[in-house]
Amino acid sequence: MFLAPALALFLLLVLTPIVVAGYASLYKWNGFGLPENFIGLDNYTRAFGDPTFRGDLRRGLVLVVLSLVVQLPVALALAMLLNQPIRGRAIYRLIFFAPYVLSEVTTAVLFTLVFSPNRGLGEGVSRWLGADAGAVFADPDTVLFAVFLVVSWKYFGLYMMLFLAARQGIPKELSEAAVTDGATAWQAFRHVTLPLLGPTIRISVFLSVIGTIQLFDMVWVLTGGGPIHSSETLAVTMYQFGFRRFEVGYASAISIVMFLLSLVFALFYQRIVLRRDTAGAITNQGGQR
Repeated sequence: MFLAPALALFLLLVLTPIVVAGYASLYKWNGFGLPENFIGLDNYTRAFGDPTFRGDLRRGLVLVVLSLVVQLPVALALAMLLNQPIRGRAIYRLIFFAPYVLSEVTTAVLFTLVFSPNRGLGEGVSRWLGADAGAVFADPDTVLFAVFLVVSWKYFGLYMMLFLAARQGIPKELSEAAVTDGATAWQAFRHVTLPLLGPTIRISVFLSVIGTIQLFDMVWVLTGGGPIHSSETLAVTMYQFGFRRFEVGYASAISIVMFLLSLVFALFYQRIVLRRDTAGAITNQGGQR
């Protein structure tokens, strides 16, 4: 009885849209009236034959790799630094975490103003240094990396706080014992601290990948997917076809592909990577009982 309201909301707001999107993806439909022109899997065939859609998959993979090799390591390094007894570390933590409090749209508008040609702060500084920062969102070769930097600026504070909280949960005695036994600071971090941070790192990787697959807000406000589809993501393409071209059937097929990518990754990651963490949590709960 107590679960009924939550189950009703889950059914209405999660399962029902998935079913409706899957149904609409089998039709050539403009979103008005009821779907009537059944075309089977043609929307999916069209998607995987579309160079823009395949480019979305490639760009999404690039953003995932960049997040894993740049964003998360930087967040981890800052967390380890701010765990040290340095002066003013509380202020530094606040400054680094502050961007995460901003909404995606606010962040995108902020950087649009910063790199605005002839007016933005970033453009003025870059020209003083002999560069042209205002062109980063207009150049197909640099726009994806510029978008990644904005996304990283927005989210690295979240991962930094997760790592910092996990680090503070590790007893100091463990690292001190390793140093007493002759380990260097790096060896203590590598063989003591890092393995104990494993569960937090694995969860952060999961959140980063899923978030990248669903990336829309900042890309739409920053570039609209341009120039020439150079920064377009799956969500942006879905929005373009669904709400700009009124090809709702095709947009629904793209949304189902996004859902399946997220679902397959989540199931695989939980089964292979998070299995040990989940088993440990279940074991601990059983012991407490």
